[in-house]
Amino acid sequence: MINAASILIVEDDPQILRFLRASLEAEGYRVLAESTAAAALAEAQSRQPDLFLLDLGLPDGDGLDLIPRLRVFTRAPILIVSARGQERDRIEALDRGADDFIAKPFSAPELHARIRAALRRAHPQESAAPLLRFGPIEIDWAARIVRRSGQQLHLTPTEFKLLRILAEHRGKVVTQRFLLNEVWGPQSLEQPQYLRVYMGQLRRKLETDPARPSYLRTETGVGYRFVIDE
Repeated sequence: MINAASILIVEDDPQILRFLRASLEAEGYRVLAESTAAAALAEAQSRQPDLFLLDLGLPDGDGLDLIPRLRVFTRAPILIVSARGQERDRIEALDRGADDFIAKPFSAPELHARIRAALRRAHPQESAAPLLRFGPIEIDWAARIVRRSGQQLHLTPTEFKLLRILAEHRGKVVTQRFLLNEVWGPQSLEQPQYLRVYMGQLRRKLETDPARPSYLRTETGVGYRFVIDE
């Protein structure tokens, strides 16, 4: 367990806030709490928490608008915890800079696992590793070499770029729009077939069963998530 990390809860429902506070303090986290976007922004600037749990329905504004304001000065993980679980809300939250979206109602064990994963990903040494190994796959980022069971695979420059972006955000949902913009540029945002084709090619090269991927997972209607055991 990652101890002593500070978490700012932004939630205006007293009952949910009490549950979250008790649950997280029992896990060893330092908990801060605010019920409005304005107070949360001021608290975040002064206290610099390690992670945010953000509700979208706040009394002084939409939590979606708070995400880019937080991103101006912090790279700490932002986890949305909201009853607004529709696809468009999840996509917009992720596109604006959130790291994950947890729909209410949720279980405490799931929330704790999502928080642990987000805090692990936030450690800079994680992304600085020159080699990434998972299953039979080894990736040497510096040499731009990918091996499967010791045999070098041929990845096109576009495939390698797509894989690297997914790996840099591993464990997180990465939206289709973000990937299209990063790999092919803004002119490609209405061309999702590019992404489907290249994801299919990567799965055939990296997955044991491309039809049931273990690493390159689809988040239906949103994007993709690169998952490996850590």
